[in-house]
Amino acid sequence: MEDLLKIAFAELGTEEIVGSEHNPEVLKYAEEAGIAGVTTDEIPWCSNFVNWVAMKAGLEYSKKPNARSWLNVGVKTINPEPGDVVVFWRESPESWKGHVGFFLGVSTDKKRVYCLGGNQGNRVSVSAYRINTVLSYQRLAAQQQLIIPDPLLQKGSKGAAVVALQDALKLLNINVGTSDGDFGPKTENGVKELQTRKPELEINGVYNNETRDLLESLFQA
Repeated sequence: MEDLLKIAFAELGTEEIVGSEHNPEVLKYAEEAGIAGVTTDEIPWCSNFVNWVAMKAGLEYSKKPNARSWLNVGVKTINPEPGDVVVFWRESPESWKGHVGFFLGVSTDKKRVYCLGGNQGNRVSVSAYRINTVLSYQRLAAQQQLIIPDPLLQKGSKGAAVVALQDALKLLNINVGTSDGDFGPKTENGVKELQTRKPELEINGVYNNETRDLLESLFQA
C-alpha cells in the first residue's frame, strides 16, 4: 500500500483543461490501464485514475471506467487501511452511479471519509465524503500469485515471510494492522482467529504446518 499511495500522491493537482483541449495526463490514466474509447477529460474519470494507480503499483484492477466496477475487485474489508479502495454511491444506493478513490482515514466525528482520488473537483485531490455514502471498502491483492509462507512463524518472528503472512490474513478479512514484518500481538491474534476456522485445530497463535495447510485450503476454496 505504501507504493500505491506514493504513486497516487505524486499525481496530486493533475486536472482537467477547460474548453476544447484535454489534459494528456488525465487521458493517460485510461490509455495505460487499457480502458478504451476515452478521448476527453470531460467525462467522469475517477475509476480510470484508480485503475492506473493500482496497475502501476502491481495490484489487481477493474479495467473498467465505472466506479462500481470496484465492488468486484479485491476483498471486502470492514477494517480499511490507507490505500484500500473505497466505493461511494451517488444519488442513491440503488443507482448505477458512484465514485471511487483511495481511503485515507475518517474524520474525528466519524461522519466523513477522507479520500485521495481523481475527478474530485475536476482534479486529483484529497476530499471528504459522507461516511453514510460508502458502499464498500475493498482490499487489493498483488497481481502475482499470492505468497503463502512456510512455517514456523510465531511471536517475535520478523522479515518478509511475516509480511506475506500478514498480507494473506488481511485478504481473509482478518485484521492484523499494518504489514510491517513484525510478528507481534496483532499478528498472533490474527493467526488465532484463522485457527478458529478449523475444528479441533489448536488455537495457539503459532503459524505451524497445520495452520499453513488451513490457510492454503481457504484460498484454494
